[in-house]
Amino acid sequence: MNADLGNYRKSYEKGELLLDNVPENPIELFRNWFVEVDSHFNVDETNAMTISTIGLDGYPKSRVVLLKKYTHEGFIFYTNYNSEKGKAILANPNVCLSFFWHSAERQIIIKGKAEKIAENLSDGYFESRPRGSQLGAITSNQSEVVKDRAELENKLKALELKFEGKEIERPNNWGGFIIKPVELEFWQGRPNRLHDRIRYQLQEDYNWKLERLAP
Repeated sequence: MNADLGNYRKSYEKGELLLDNVPENPIELFRNWFVEVDSHFNVDETNAMTISTIGLDGYPKSRVVLLKKYTHEGFIFYTNYNSEKGKAILANPNVCLSFFWHSAERQIIIKGKAEKIAENLSDGYFESRPRGSQLGAITSNQSEVVKDRAELENKLKALELKFEGKEIERPNNWGGFIIKPVELEFWQGRPNRLHDRIRYQLQEDYNWKLERLAP
């Protein structure tokens, strides 16, 4: 099979990103972009992000997860700690996040270190989830091999009966990670492939160094 995609072309013309109009703190720029994209562009899940980890087999792996909270400290998402992703993060906390909002012609790449959030914070988020999502977290031994879908559906039905009328507690192996950034790169598409790229790098004094990168 030979598929030539060389004729795929697009001119990026929806914005600009200049050093003299960005804040000193990258989280403020992230917030501004997130709000703009969420409010003014046709994006189904603005909080969808790709997280890349180094697996226990030594290979990098990327997958899409959902950002659930961001603060000046970092970016929080939730997962099964015993999943392939969870095990990879616990073994090597250096990860990369990326957001690509094609309708806004914007991308953000974030390098950082991941760590578990406090258990009470994971408890609070788990309690806020729909009951079906709570049961799903218990049903799925994420990343483990299963015989077929029926195995999962039967387990879910059994758990629905077990917890009928009862509160569902968060499993110990499920919770949040926060990624504390050390570098953020903001990309704005521009005509003629002369895209704008602004990089923030965290310094030893916890201030951010700003630089423009060639596209």
